[in-house]
Amino acid sequence: MKRYLDLSASELANIEKAELLYAIRASEGRILVSECIGATQPLLNTITNAELAASQGADILLLNLFDVQAPHIAGLPEGIAPQETLRELKRLTGRVIGVNLEAVDPAYATEHNDFWQMTAGRAATVENAQKLYEMGARIVVLTGNPNNGVSNQAIADALKAIRDAVGDKLVLITGKMHGAGIVRESGSALISERDIALFVENGADVVLLPAPGTIPGMAQEKVAKLIDFTHQQGALAMTAIGTSQEGAERETIRQMALMSKMAGADLHHIGDTGWLGLALPENIFTYSVAIRGVRHTYSRIARSVLR
Repeated sequence: MKRYLDLSASELANIEKAELLYAIRASEGRILVSECIGATQPLLNTITNAELAASQGADILLLNLFDVQAPHIAGLPEGIAPQETLRELKRLTGRVIGVNLEAVDPAYATEHNDFWQMTAGRAATVENAQKLYEMGARIVVLTGNPNNGVSNQAIADALKAIRDAVGDKLVLITGKMHGAGIVRESGSALISERDIALFVENGADVVLLPAPGTIPGMAQEKVAKLIDFTHQQGALAMTAIGTSQEGAERETIRQMALMSKMAGADLHHIGDTGWLGLALPENIFTYSVAIRGVRHTYSRIARSVLR
């Protein structure tokens, strides 16, 4: 058992759920999760956004808009079979890979033609979660993209089904970074202690909460209370920047990182739309340095994927 901070690519390649949770907990709030979109043109053309995030210090790579039924990550080498995309990304980056799935509430589902529109391969179903595990993912995040109508209750219901099917294999993270199309679950009403208790009861290993300063009403003190409650329920907590502030100035990112650390975050998430597809690369680096300094940041960047 090691801290995630000290794990190399070969150790992360075969890590199981219990070891992964221990490694995160033992790192004491110094693990950075970078959300990436593989469905768009990468910032560096022939290099995946996930590889760019890894180069700036990201520990865990979280794919958004990844369709299990039509797997594609732009920037991967040519000739990679669709079912091998996640394993190839894991091989190239030496990182643990996670994927978002969305639990759309039938009462709030919307039809729209926005960039974020839902597809069947992104739905929070047992079938999709099982496929992700088989493809190499070790983390599934149940959350929602803008305007798709994802509710906390729908997340909890989907979570229970997925936990019962593959909960012993996948780390399950649940929560919302923004309202995801439901006005009554936005701002300070985005998540409550009741929601957290329901998530944990239904199998959440980690509860996702908006980082302080990202959602109206989510001040550091409020987030700290919600994280304390999450820890009392026996789960870990991940703060998230999902409000395009991953494209803000570096000083803003430093403030959010430190407020999240002081609030008690075990994992720190930075979103995927600084430019569309990825946070500003310099902000990934800035966040990493803020929560753990240059030694661990450079160690993660410099450690060869052949180790």
